[in-house]
Amino acid sequence: MDDAKNIIARRIAQELHDGDVVNLGIGLPTLVANYLPQGVDITIQSENGVLGVNGSPEKGKEDPDLINAGGKHITVRKGSSYFDTATSFGIIRGGHVDATVLGALEVDEKGNLASHMVPGKMVSGMGGAMDLATGAKKIIIGTLHTNSGKPKILKNLTLPITAVGVVKLIVTEMAVIEVSPLGLVLKEVAEGTTVEQVKAATEAELLMSPDLGTFSVQ
Repeated sequence: MDDAKNIIARRIAQELHDGDVVNLGIGLPTLVANYLPQGVDITIQSENGVLGVNGSPEKGKEDPDLINAGGKHITVRKGSSYFDTATSFGIIRGGHVDATVLGALEVDEKGNLASHMVPGKMVSGMGGAMDLATGAKKIIIGTLHTNSGKPKILKNLTLPITAVGVVKLIVTEMAVIEVSPLGLVLKEVAEGTTVEQVKAATEAELLMSPDLGTFSVQ
């Protein structure tokens, strides 16, 4: 089995469509750029002011001037552009981003998102997550299913809310879960994982999709 974060990133990449403008949040979501489907033309925006991000550079070939919002080295596609933070957030707040992929500390059954904690704790602040979560047309969460064995997909958030009711899809190393008006719908489970294992690792109630499928971990 591949590293869990790469499994998640590869599966999320399948949700992106030709012509999309996509923002990849810091951490795990940036890995999605390494798994874009062949023949699908996607423009990736980084909130520090880059439009046209490609995947990670080969080791030893990093350009010190090319980094994403998380400070990681990137490559860029032909025709990419660079701009200041004000312009970058104008793109986000203006509704020009088709999809945002974000990490999460917690997600609940209503699609509420917690991606930050109080200063001095695990994550010092929300960064641009509030703008990204409310400005994009579709919010996809990429996260490990549990944190030290404790569920991250909950009935109700316990941490400060970053955005209310915005999450449309949750992708973990165990499952793909859709947020619907009726609740959380289990759409797919990872190969080698059972529905019972997903339920045991999830605090929120899961509804079963009539077309429940599996996704590859290779």
